[in-house]
Amino acid sequence: MENEASAMTDTSTSRFSRLLSAMFPRMPDFHGLLNDQCDLVVRAMDEFVAFMETGDAAKAKEVRRLEHEGDKLKARNIDVLNRSFSTPFDREDIYRAITTIDEGLNYAKTTVREMEVLGIEPDTHMLEIARLLHQGAKALQTGFARLKANPLAAERDAAAVRKTERQTEKVYRKAIAELFDPEHYAQALAERRREPGDDLELLLEPMDQAGCSSVAKGLSFVMEALKRREIYRHLSNAADHLAHAGDILHDIVVKTA
Repeated sequence: MENEASAMTDTSTSRFSRLLSAMFPRMPDFHGLLNDQCDLVVRAMDEFVAFMETGDAAKAKEVRRLEHEGDKLKARNIDVLNRSFSTPFDREDIYRAITTIDEGLNYAKTTVREMEVLGIEPDTHMLEIARLLHQGAKALQTGFARLKANPLAAERDAAAVRKTERQTEKVYRKAIAELFDPEHYAQALAERRREPGDDLELLLEPMDQAGCSSVAKGLSFVMEALKRREIYRHLSNAADHLAHAGDILHDIVVKTA
């Protein structure tokens, strides 16, 4: 009889537990989910910096592969958020964090893609900004990892992410100033032992040879400047999005600390 009573009690407890689980599902580990995204961004930035150092097409390909992996992580995390009954902090902030962290990956991928399409090789300014983006991604990774146990420390990391954006803007302005300086352009060409405008002269054949060569060199300078300006601006926007992710981390700290 005691065994039967015990079995009935266990069954009742089990049913009650299942009922509670159905009504109040266990909260997903959103800290871990966001950490997964931050870890992937850092991995992508490792490859991004390596690409800017070497111009290696294999590094660019790896950046694109990691960005596709990031799309899957973002979709997974949004699905978990949509299905969750409760969250450890504001639901909107979690959604903003998921989508904004992913933007860092998107900009790394589109930067290497645009450089391939435009035929632009990395330069020292691009490398410097890439290293700052990597630094910002690392600070973001550390901040979200600390968020659960030590949110006040995470606030310092959020500030570090925003600092890298300000540093990036300084590099961007310097790069633009040099980019539209013809003397700097001519010196860069000399260092690379490259004659500008050879491919453009085919478009100017009706002109005499001297005029054709002069105009082609001018067009080459303008086209090179516009292409590089496009990449610099893209990198600056990448820093803006990482800073936005840092702002979201700050908002979460303010609400939960």
